[in-house]
Amino acid sequence: MSWLDEIHWDEKGLAPAIAQDAQSGRILMVAWMNRESLALTAEKGEAVYWSRSRNKLWHKGEESGHVQKVREIRLDCDEDVIVLQVEQQGGIACHTGRESCFYRVLKDGAWQAVDPVLKDPRDIYRK
Repeated sequence: MSWLDEIHWDEKGLAPAIAQDAQSGRILMVAWMNRESLALTAEKGEAVYWSRSRNKLWHKGEESGHVQKVREIRLDCDEDVIVLQVEQQGGIACHTGRESCFYRVLKDGAWQAVDPVLKDPRDIYRK
């Protein structure tokens, strides 16, 4: 049995993957992985996800240059959630140009952006 067989993939063959900064512990983003993307991640030492919107493999940073170097791969106790402890190249994980996709905080009944944009997304994604 392969280590990949120990993961409880959902009905679409996916599992959520949390990218966490290996030094600070901050959650950077959540994405999805399938068997192939997780195997490639382990092989390359860089995060490869499954893009549900594009229906294809997504090597994090392939367009932005903000690659995630994987330091450790963890599996939760229910064997259905993956945590990647990463070194985020360029310090930006979010397509909005922020360090983390979790940049909003609930304050007084409304979501407020509390983290700065480090780089304008138009300068990151030149299409």
